[in-house]
Formats: sequence, C-alpha cells, structure tokens
Amino acid sequence: MPHRYQPASSAMPVVRGLAFVIIAATAWGTAGAAAALLFDSSGLGPVALTFWRTAGGLALLLAFRPLRRRSAPAVRTAAEPLRPRVVRIAVLGAGLTVFQTAYFAGVRDTGLAVGTVVTLGAGPVLIALGARLWMGERLGRGGAVAVAGALAGLLILVLGGSGQAGTVRPSGVLWALLSAAGYSAVTLFTRGLRRSGRGADPYATTVSSFAVCAACLLPPALLEGLLPGTADLGRTLWLLVYLAAVPTALGYALYFAGLAAVRAATASVIVLIEPVTAAVVAVLVLGERLTAPTLAGTAVLLAAVAALAVAEARSGAGAGREVVRGGAVRLRAVGREERAVHHGDRDDTAPVRE
Repeated sequence: MPHRYQPASSAMPVVRGLAFVIIAATAWGTAGAAAALLFDSSGLGPVALTFWRTAGGLALLLAFRPLRRRSAPAVRTAAEPLRPRVVRIAVLGAGLTVFQTAYFAGVRDTGLAVGTVVTLGAGPVLIALGARLWMGERLGRGGAVAVAGALAGLLILVLGGSGQAGTVRPSGVLWALLSAAGYSAVTLFTRGLRRSGRGADPYATTVSSFAVCAACLLPPALLEGLLPGTADLGRTLWLLVYLAAVPTALGYALYFAGLAAVRAATASVIVLIEPVTAAVVAVLVLGERLTAPTLAGTAVLLAAVAALAVAEARSGAGAGREVVRGGAVRLRAVGREERAVHHGDRDDTAPVRE
C-alpha cells in the first residue's frame, strides 16, 4: 500500500500563516549575507560553510522535535517500503547538497544580490521546462511568456552587468545556475512521487535531507578546510549559529507552519521577498553596487517568476503538486470548498528556494 502523509488539521488564522511565510522568506534572504560575511573573515569555503549550516540546522530541528510532536502530530496511514524510502532520502539529500553548496559558491564569486536573484529566478523556469519535457505538463501561453521573460531578464542581468566593474561574474552565474538545477531536480522528483501516490512528512523529509547533505559534505569539507580561522573566531561562531538557527531551522519551521493556513501558490509569490531582502542587505550591509542593467535584469526576472507562479496557480487547480525548498518537501491538500475537503482534494505547488 503506498505511503501517504496526512498533516494534522490546523485552525491557524490566515493572517498568522501569511506572517509566518513572510518572516521565513525574509530570514532566507539573509542567509547569503551571513555566508558573504563568513567568506571574508572565517577562511571557510562554500563546502565547509554548507556543512556547518546543514549540520547545525539538523541539530536544532532534532532538538525541537519533542515540541513539534506535542503541537502538530502527524498521521500515517501506511509505512513506506524501505527501498523507495532510501531512494527518496538519497535523491533529496543529494539535491540539497548540490543546490546549497553551489548557491554559496555563487554568492562568493558574483555577490549576494546577483547570486540570489539568478538562483531564485532560474529555478522556477527550469522546473516549468522540466515538467513540460519529462512529465508532459502543459506550460500554457501564460507560462510560456513568463519563461521567455525570465530568460530575457537573465540575459539582461548577465550581459548587461558583466562588463561593469565586475558586477556580474560568469563563474558566479554558472554556480547559481547549477544551484537552480539541483533545486529543480529535487522539485521534479518529488512531483513524480506525489503523482505516484507517495508522500512524506515535510519535517521528517527535511531532517533526513539535512542528514544526507551533512554526510556527503563532510569528506570534501575536511579537504577544503572544515575549521574556521582563529583571527576573529567569536564573530565567526556567532554568524555560524545565526546561519543554522534563523534562515535554516527557524525559516523552515515557520514556512511549513504557515502553509497550514496559506495556499501554496500564494506562498510562491510571497517568497519573492527573499531576493528583495538579499538585494537590500547586499547594498546596505555589504556595500555591493547594483548597476542599471543589473537592476533592470533583476526586475524583469522577478516579474517573470511572479507571472509564472500565477500561471501555475491558474492552470494547476486540481493537479497533484508539491512544495519543495532545499530538499524539504511539503505535501498539502486544500479543498476547493469546505464541503469538498473529503471529496476531490487538490494540491497546490509553491516551489521555493534559498
């Protein structure tokens, strides 16, 4: 019998759910800034930094597990067979490893603002194209226009900014695109699982993905240099704690809690706060320069992603979808009407990134 995850019912007000998602997206927008500061002072590389983030986030999520069990118990209708479970955990953990590490490498090479915008902008586009090519999902006229707009924004961003004082570096853009590819592969994989009737508790999936990611990254992190330098150790430790606690453990917890009351399609638009937050922090805290072409490309790219989310919401009513962020999966059914909750539920999709 297929494994299905059924979240516990929630009476959370919509306003509170919206607030949780907004806070989560804002917190995610600060992750790259913390990484940029750590690159400058700690001597850590992107592999070691991702290891400490996932290992720290994993420890905090496990520490708060008893509280979660008391507040929101999950109901399982059947146990998932061992082999599919191992495959699911391995694929999601590997995808998390690729996209997190490549994202930090992109931030290191081309800056926080550009690295975040390229990663977040390219991800939904790759998901839409992958779903069309490998899963037969129709993109629709609105979706096709949005994808074309996103590609145009990416070209403006890269070609317009690369020649201006090194604002946009091709190596950083390539890392960001690799990050988006890893994220997109995880999203498409979980979408396929959902279509086959197999779901998973989002908390358990997040924990297992973090564990696989940390295990995969430990050997290369040791080669890169696992321990930070001692020159400014106190500041480095505080930044590492912040990275694990706020944009990782707290961000995931608030996001999944908010999705109990907020439509996933709505959340996919709200999380565009993340690149805006990253851009503001990049300018005000890190002193990055955003040129006119960079701003124009960013605006076109984010507008196209918002349009793609709207197109998904309009065309995806009734289709089984999932929510993925960083290898964390949220499978959520929302009835069209209160009377239809037990008669033809549907899932929304809100692929989000960091």
